[in-house]
Amino acid sequence: MMFPDVRLRRLRQSERMRNLVSETRLHPDQLILPLFFDANIDRVKTTGSMPGVPTYPLSGYEDIASDIQGAGVNSVLLFGVPSHKDPLGSGAWERDGVVQKAIRGLKESSDMIVIADLCLCEYTDHGHCGALGPDGSVKNDETIELYGRTAVSQADAGADIIAPSGMMDGQIAAIRQALDDAGHKDVPIMAYSAKFHSAYYGPFRDVACSAPGKGDRAGYQMPAANRREAMREIEFDIAEGADMIMVKPAGPYLDIIREARDRYDLPLAAYQVSGE
Repeated sequence: MMFPDVRLRRLRQSERMRNLVSETRLHPDQLILPLFFDANIDRVKTTGSMPGVPTYPLSGYEDIASDIQGAGVNSVLLFGVPSHKDPLGSGAWERDGVVQKAIRGLKESSDMIVIADLCLCEYTDHGHCGALGPDGSVKNDETIELYGRTAVSQADAGADIIAPSGMMDGQIAAIRQALDDAGHKDVPIMAYSAKFHSAYYGPFRDVACSAPGKGDRAGYQMPAANRREAMREIEFDIAEGADMIMVKPAGPYLDIIREARDRYDLPLAAYQVSGE
C-alpha cells in the first residue's frame, strides 16, 4: 500500500503521538556526568581550559548529588587527582584513594549510579596509563594486573560500574576475572572499547593532571583512521566480558557509533569529551 492509503504523518500529529512511536529517546536518565575530585584541595576550583566544569574536594557529597539529580541526571563517572603519584600509580587501588573516598561519599549521600573510571594516568608520576618498561613504553601484561587490583578496590568502595579506559590488550578479561574472584560478579564493566588517540583530550588532562610527561598515548589508543580496527577492539571487549561498550570521542566518530550499533546489541555509550 502507498499514499493516499498510507499516510506516515498520521503518527506525527501531536507531541504525545510522536513520543509514543519514537524509535530513539534522549532523556536525562541516559546521560552520565563526569565528576572530578582532588584530594589536595579544600574548596571547589575550576580550570581555565575547561570552563564550567568544577573540581570538587572530598566533601559536600549531598550538595553535589542534589544539584546533579535536580537536573534529572542520575549517573556520574568519577575521576580523581591523588595526593601522591609514583611509577606504578599505586594510589589507584588504595582503599582510601581519592576515587574510593568519593565513591563512598556519593553512595552514602544519594541513590545515583556511580561509575568509576579505571586508568593509571592520573596516579603515575610519568602520566602514562600503566607501568613503563626500560624503553619508556607501557608494559601491557603487567599493567592489566594492576587494573584488576584497581577494579576490586573501586568495587569494594561501592562503585556500581567499572569503566576501564586504558586501552590495554586483555584488560576486560583481567578485570572481569579479578572482580569475579573478589566476589563482585554482579558489578558490570563499561568498556572504553574504541578510544581514539585525540587532541580533544587536552582540557580533560589539565583538570585531571594526567598529561604524559614524555611522548604520547598513540602506542595504545586507537589510530584515528582505522574503522575496521575499532570494530575488532569492540568485538574483543565483548568476548572478554564487557557489559557495555563505548566510543570516544563521540562527535568525530559518528560513523563508528553507527556501525557499532548496527553490529552489536550491547548498551553503547558515546563520550562527548572536553575538547569537542
